[in-house]
This record gives sequence, structure tokens and C-alpha cells, in this order.
Amino acid sequence: MKRFRYLIMAGIFAGGFVYLTSIAKTRFFPSAVAIADTPLFQEAKVSGAGLSSDELNNIDIYKQARSATVNISSTVYRRGWFQEMIPSRETGSGFVIDGEKGLILTNNHVLGGGQKVVVTFSDQSKYDAEVLAKDPGNDLGLLRITPRKKLPFLRLGDSDPLQVGQKVLAIGNPFGLDGTLTTGIISSLKRNIRDENNRELEGMIQTDAAINPGNSGGPLLDSQGNVIGINTAIYGPGGNIGIGFAMPVAKAKMMLTDYRAGKSFKRPFFGVQTILVSGEWAEALRLPADGGLLVQNVQRGTAAERAGIRGPREFVIIGNYEVGVGGDLIMAIDGKPCEARDAIAQALAKKRAGDVMELTVFRNGRSAKVTVTLGEAPDDI
Repeated sequence: MKRFRYLIMAGIFAGGFVYLTSIAKTRFFPSAVAIADTPLFQEAKVSGAGLSSDELNNIDIYKQARSATVNISSTVYRRGWFQEMIPSRETGSGFVIDGEKGLILTNNHVLGGGQKVVVTFSDQSKYDAEVLAKDPGNDLGLLRITPRKKLPFLRLGDSDPLQVGQKVLAIGNPFGLDGTLTTGIISSLKRNIRDENNRELEGMIQTDAAINPGNSGGPLLDSQGNVIGINTAIYGPGGNIGIGFAMPVAKAKMMLTDYRAGKSFKRPFFGVQTILVSGEWAEALRLPADGGLLVQNVQRGTAAERAGIRGPREFVIIGNYEVGVGGDLIMAIDGKPCEARDAIAQALAKKRAGDVMELTVFRNGRSAKVTVTLGEAPDDI
């Protein structure tokens, strides 16, 4: 009997130990399986593995555009100290715009006058390229290769309706790091900058998407993957500081149109310097309150001089500025009012040398229509 009681007590103690330890284990030391089953962990697991819609958009565009973006190297042979021929090389980026014909857009300065141009794709296939067209004034160049297969290509978008704050993506080969993607926004529009040859590039897109040496000639894309610009320049020497510039694709389209028509692209040139006057300034100068662009200088031998555009007769001080007065006030171009400093540049961006531009000018107390046949821009402008 005593032995039986010992067995019963031992069973009770063993059962209690198992019960207590199982409760303690469940309540105070949850297993990994128990953690994974909690809603909090499940939510963290989902958010950690998922990607935002913006990230997915970046990834999709990169996958589409990467294989159509190329590395371009151009070689120029120059004479050294002992008259020996020494090769020097320019490198940059470009992108395919016609996969069957092998047409590639890039910057003019990437080509650099090279006698030999080589295009390298992301799969490391290489092609010798022929330079078909150049537009130094807009820093654009067109190449052609003979493709061994149908190539991936990028669609040309529309750079006219762009807005500040719009998302953009840049792809290129900065510092030789091929296939680099950077993202940002449009910081400003219609910027005029000077290139390394002191030539003015007009109507540029400013972006904070990182653009570095080697990005030149690569595509600037919108959130749909369309090309809206050709990455062209950075602000200041060295690397990116958050201020980069791209040539609007509209200017590349004009060069392509001329090439396909068998013409060489010729940038138009007007030949005046102006200041914007309106409101109180205009009234103080006895001009219409709507104002416009007051001519300050007419360059000799230009379309403006041939059309009879008149410059100032005298100069006066208004506030802290010296202003030429007595010349023509350009109030409208092709019927569109001149309400911005770059109104002439905007109009010229849609013209070619030889095109006609109709001006509405205020002269001698009344308005008149003046027709201008645009000249060709010099190479150094």
C-alpha cells in the first residue's frame, strides 16, 4: 500500500512538472513558429519583401531601357612631340532609336571629331559606327551601325509639355560604370548654358538626377520610359553636384526630320539682343503696357538687320539699369505674345535656317508687321 501511494505521488509530481513547464514555455518562451504566426510579424514580413509602386516603375523602365543604352568611344589620332600619331579617346553614352536600321542618338561632343567610333552594348557586343549627322549648336549627333540582329530601342517622347517636379530617370556610363541608373526630378526648364567651347545651348532641361562624366549622350526618360531629353552637361567641373542638363528631345527630332529628308540640319539665327519690359517699365518708356521685348542691339549681317529691325537711338538709366530706348518693341512672334525673356529662343527652337518668322513690333507710336527670313547660326554660337 505504501509503495502504491509513492507511485501515485510520483505521477502527480511528474504531471504537474510537465504541465507547468509546457505553460511556461508557451507563455514566456514562444517558439519561432509561434512568432511567425502573429499578425505583427506577418505584416513586417510582407512590407519587408514588397516594393513600392515607384520602385517597381524604376525597375521596369531600367529593364526596358538598359539594353538599348550603349557605350560610345571615339578615337582621334593626334601628332605628338616627335610627330608620331597618338590616339586620344572620348567616351560617353548613346541610345538606339531604330532597332532595324541601327540608328543611335548621342551628343556631338561625345563624337569629338573622331576618325573611329565604336559602340558597345550591355552584352559586350561591339560595332563600328558611321557618323550620319551632327548638330553642334544643340550638341547632338546621329550614328548608324549595321546590326547583326534586331536591336532593342527607345521611344522618343514629347519634351514640350514637361513640368518642373516631374520624375525623370537617367541611364548612362558615368566614369565607365556601364548601365548606371539615377533618378530625380525636373528642377527647371528652358535653361541656357555655355558648353566647353563657350557655345550657348538653349532651352535645356535642368535635373537633379545624378549626371556625371560618361553620362553624356544617354537618355533622360519620363515615368513611361519615353525619351524626353539627351543628357548633355553638368554644372561646373568634376562630378555631379545635383545640377545636370539635358537637351530636349524636340531638338533631336528636328535633326532627324532633316536627315530623313536628305538635308543637313542648320540652326536658325535672328541676331538681336533684347530685354523684357512690361507694366510700369513699359509705361515709363511710353510703350504699350502689355510690353514685349525691347531691342537693345542688332547684329550686322544678320536676319534681323536684313528685315529692318531697329536698335536703340539712345540710352537712359532706369533704376539701376542702363536701357537702350527708341528701338523696336517686339510684342509678338507668329501671333504669340512675347511674355518671357526667352520668347525669341522658344520661337527659334521650332524653326530652321531659311524659315520665315512674323513679328509684331511697336515702332514710332504704332504697331506693324515685320517678316523675317531666318539666317544660319555661326558654328561658334
